Amino acid sequence: MQIHETEFPGLLVLVPQVFQDERGFFLESYNINHFREIGINCEFIQDNHAYSKDAGVLRGFHFQVPPVAQAKLVWVTRGAVLDAVVDLRKGSPTYGRVAQFVLSAANFKRMFIPKGFGHAYVTTMPDTEFQYKVDAPYSPAHEGGVVWNDPDVGMDWDAPLAGRKPILSQKDLQLPALADFESPFIFEG
Repeated sequence: MQIHETEFPGLLVLVPQVFQDERGFFLESYNINHFREIGINCEFIQDNHAYSKDAGVLRGFHFQVPPVAQAKLVWVTRGAVLDAVVDLRKGSPTYGRVAQFVLSAANFKRMFIPKGFGHAYVTTMPDTEFQYKVDAPYSPAHEGGVVWNDPDVGMDWDAPLAGRKPILSQKDLQLPALADFESPFIFEG
């Protein structure tokens, strides 16, 4: 597995070793021992799978607050997304900044997102399937978010939307701005 550190402390892009031939491919999706070797010591307890019928489906920026904050391992098994995170950890050198990465079934990339990040993505192809592991259970009482188009976050969604209007949930339309969010996350770098 190739490990690519980002300028955001703890945020990693991972590329598994893929064995391909005329029949298809094989890869190891997850191995707890390999993750521990690279310093990821969380225990994933739940797998999630999301399907988006259309290109332009935008989800996020989502997170859960302590005591059930979640670290995530995310990837795409069909189609493609532009994946984005915003650092919400007080004291982090990248607080309030956004990072973005293309994840697709074709590039096999995974992203490890530590606790304290808001997570979003937009589908760039129809029939996209997005999968992720989390290390804490889903808790509606602890979920939160930052509005997808907050100018303080500065995420540029124009290119991946390619002129389309984003397809958003009612929940995502009503999320607060970063300036109105009192972050409970503390950077421990």
